[in-house]
Amino acid sequence: MDAVLFVGHGSRDAEGNSEVRAFVSRLAETMEQGIIETCFLELEKPTISQGIQTCVNRGATRIAVVPIILFSAGHAKIHIPGAIDEAKERYPGVQFIYGRPIGVHEGVVDIMTARLGGADRFREETPGDTAVLVVGRGSSDPDANSELFKISRLLWEKLQVPWVETAFIGVTAPLLENGIERCLRLGAKKVIVLPYFLFTGILIKRMEGMLLDFSLRYPDCTFEMTDYFGLDPILGGILRDRAGEALQDEVKMNCDMCSFRLEAMKHIDHHHHHDHDHDHHHHHDHDHDHHHDHDHDHGHEHEHVHGHAHDHDHAHHDHSHEHHEHANGEEHHGHNHTHGEQPHTHGHVHDHGEHEAHAHNHADNRRAGDEAGASGGEAAASAPGPVAAGADGREGGR
Repeated sequence: MDAVLFVGHGSRDAEGNSEVRAFVSRLAETMEQGIIETCFLELEKPTISQGIQTCVNRGATRIAVVPIILFSAGHAKIHIPGAIDEAKERYPGVQFIYGRPIGVHEGVVDIMTARLGGADRFREETPGDTAVLVVGRGSSDPDANSELFKISRLLWEKLQVPWVETAFIGVTAPLLENGIERCLRLGAKKVIVLPYFLFTGILIKRMEGMLLDFSLRYPDCTFEMTDYFGLDPILGGILRDRAGEALQDEVKMNCDMCSFRLEAMKHIDHHHHHDHDHDHHHHHDHDHDHHHDHDHDHGHEHEHVHGHAHDHDHAHHDHSHEHHEHANGEEHHGHNHTHGEQPHTHGHVHDHGEHEAHAHNHADNRRAGDEAGASGGEAAASAPGPVAAGADGREGGR
């Protein structure tokens, strides 16, 4: 028997958790599967493992796990797959299919447009000095952050208004306050904050309070906030489609779930970043040290032939490579990388033609390494963000 397990994020706000349950209950009335259950990633029960157990106890032999999550970040890439891996070991006779998050979807842009009163009405009735500021939760995953900027751009394409800007309530820059200030510097006299949130919670209520502060700080300007997505039927249709494609084995996943990526993720911060005004602990029913066995194969044996027309001097190396001289004047660089418990060797064969003496500029390499290390840290919620990118073509992040 097929089951669909919807995974909400979970909130310390009881009203937000109730909205998730009400949403799934209403959605279940439109679905044909006999078993529809709700669970949460954190801060609320049932947990994912408890939700899976409920499905199995009700007779499920195939379970589609569908995240009620906007973008694919740490939860979608690590925590939910980890819980599924544990469930596979616990219930070997049950098939598990992992559905996609909501992602960048035309239906979501339609919901946002509806929150503004519709594109035509908005263009006709809104003063030309009005800016729309799309505000997301914020993530330590750059890919997820960049998706919000794409959404903002798609919204601008529908509205065709002067400014659709992007900001975050926490974790990364530009923060909400930076976004407001940017809109005002661009010339806006009215800023409409559009929260890119599924349900209510602490952060939604925090934004409401912040707008009151902005009104006092900038008395000559007007600030409004639209509703979040909530129990919108368009959102229900998107998640119903996500469940359907999972059960029909039509989920087209990229390498986000591959074991090599997950191995790399062990070396970054796995803590969850929640902008609450109080300390709390996160209780997950799984250990982050998982063995992720997925049904797709990644071959990582590459042989590259490069024609280099620049000099290299290996006498100045700070790191050790094994150089084996070949009869034809080539050098073989043996790099032995260990990924988890599955070491493998990348053999890179460089064809340097007549250039037998090579000079590597390792200052560039060390500088690149420093920059990569710096990018691994997360922006504090109180840090001033860079000037946000507008959805009208200017550059920036989620």
